[in-house]
Amino acid sequence: MTSAPLPLARFQEDVTPEWLTVALRHAGVLRDSKVIGVTTKRVGNGMFGDSVRFAIEYDRAEEAAPTSVVGKFASTDPVSRENGASIGLYETEVNFYRSFRDTVSVRAPHCYVVDQDPESKDFTLILEDLTPARGGDQIIGCSVEDAYHAMDQAAALHGPRWADPTLRDIPWMNRRSETGNFLLDGFDGFMRDFRGRYDDMLEPEFMAECVRLQAKIEKYFLPRGAPDAPQHTDFRLDNMLFDARDGAVPLAVLDWQSISVGYGMLDVAYFIGAGLLPDVRRQNERALVEHYMERLRAYGVKDYDWNQAWVHYRLGILQGVFTAIFASVVTGRTERGDQMFMTMARRHCQHAMDLESLAALDLLG
Repeated sequence: MTSAPLPLARFQEDVTPEWLTVALRHAGVLRDSKVIGVTTKRVGNGMFGDSVRFAIEYDRAEEAAPTSVVGKFASTDPVSRENGASIGLYETEVNFYRSFRDTVSVRAPHCYVVDQDPESKDFTLILEDLTPARGGDQIIGCSVEDAYHAMDQAAALHGPRWADPTLRDIPWMNRRSETGNFLLDGFDGFMRDFRGRYDDMLEPEFMAECVRLQAKIEKYFLPRGAPDAPQHTDFRLDNMLFDARDGAVPLAVLDWQSISVGYGMLDVAYFIGAGLLPDVRRQNERALVEHYMERLRAYGVKDYDWNQAWVHYRLGILQGVFTAIFASVVTGRTERGDQMFMTMARRHCQHAMDLESLAALDLLG
């Protein structure tokens, strides 16, 4: 899988039948046929990128040729586009598909074409279309059964390269100091903008929890003392497809713009806190964490005990509070975006309050 020898498709309009013919031939899935027609449909709810399904018409049938693909491009919203490029999200996702996807077991889409302009950071991904599938919805939440599938995929991402020292040799996955300084230095501003937007929408007790995180934000960025693992960082329902390929794939994970070297329990806590309604989460979260740890053991992880894991879980909850604040003010504002970020803020703040996550920060020193 290498870049197609043709101009970068910066927008969906650039994916013409001629462009797609060359691209699929270069990917090795098209031999003699030609693409003669493409029908487009916007899919997903990405905040930093635009995803489009391309239904493909050929001049003749060919067994290996996909009948549809999904293209992903930098966001057409100028605010989201600028911020996505400036904090390295686009470059990170490109590199995930170029060199990392096949080193872990998580079910991510196959990538036919990956290309990027190193100067503008515009990019093109042409991905496997996993439909028919049931898209996750961050606002609605999910069933406990769906949550167990998410734990399976979390372990499939973390387990194969758990405590792998070579992760620290991958530059694009180790921007934590650079990005962390940007986020830490800017957090007071993010919080100011967040309050300006949402003081009249978010319940006072949850806004107060956000303010308490602000007061401890330096501790939030301290190292966790957890084993290194590939960390998705935005492991939530809007980035997942359930019952994909008409049920053949229980869950596929999308949106790899934020993968980094971190700690696996962050993904687990982030998903559980936002994906389940609070009462359902309280009844099932320990069993879900136990299931995740059991799946980790299947990948050979033997030295991660429950007490250590539970502290990391409590700390990981704060990723959701942080993300609700940060992401809501650095993306273009939409009605659905407001609804989603307020849903996330309520669930993650309640989760942090239930498990006293801010108190767990004090354990870091």
